[in-house]
Amino acid sequence: MTAEPADPALEPVRRPALSDEVIERIRARIASGDWPVGSRIPPEPELMRRLQVARGTVREAVRALAHTGLLEVRRGDGTYVKAKSELSGAVTRLYGGSDLGQLLEVREGLDAQAARLAAARAEATALDALADALRRRTAAWEARDFDAWVTADWDFHAGVADASGNALLAELYRNLAGPLRTAMAEAWSTSGFQGADPVGHETLLAALRDRDPAEAGRQAAANVSDTRAWDEGSPRG
Repeated sequence: MTAEPADPALEPVRRPALSDEVIERIRARIASGDWPVGSRIPPEPELMRRLQVARGTVREAVRALAHTGLLEVRRGDGTYVKAKSELSGAVTRLYGGSDLGQLLEVREGLDAQAARLAAARAEATALDALADALRRRTAAWEARDFDAWVTADWDFHAGVADASGNALLAELYRNLAGPLRTAMAEAWSTSGFQGADPVGHETLLAALRDRDPAEAGRQAAANVSDTRAWDEGSPRG
């Protein structure tokens, strides 16, 4: 009697590895903001108790997430959240604060496209929020308050990405937060850097209010070009 050929569709269903489930649980807590970037996650025994899994399973999951850049294991101290997503961790790891030029090349494309889309799609409340971010940005620069300035600057650019109405573009942009903050920290104390320059900020907001996608894209690109000029040692006069 001839044996029937194997049917892949009828292969036994195997339960996913427990470590995969633990990875998803940890990832979800980080993504939700329950465990913010920079915070220490619960210690190993507590994770074992909460998740009802063995020590080896917890360690395997943490090791995998550390490899992707989501977690950082500090010997003798604990495990900390290093990034909000694997993509953010990868961006931080690849950029490493060593080449602002590469970061600006990527940002130029994202900024310009986000601005073009936002010019067509942004709601009035989003435009008002952008105006508020710019007021805070100018005030922080005049007060020489770095933390407030970089927060307001980021709120503006991330806000434009959100106003684009493209969730994927906005998520990609938000994953640049870590490297961009590092770059801005370097710029802040550099002679010739102008943190209240309206190019790509007030000028961009005006184009968004005018519903002019082409001009919005030009202004967003001009802001990045301006930063690149500063990075190359020739800031605007």
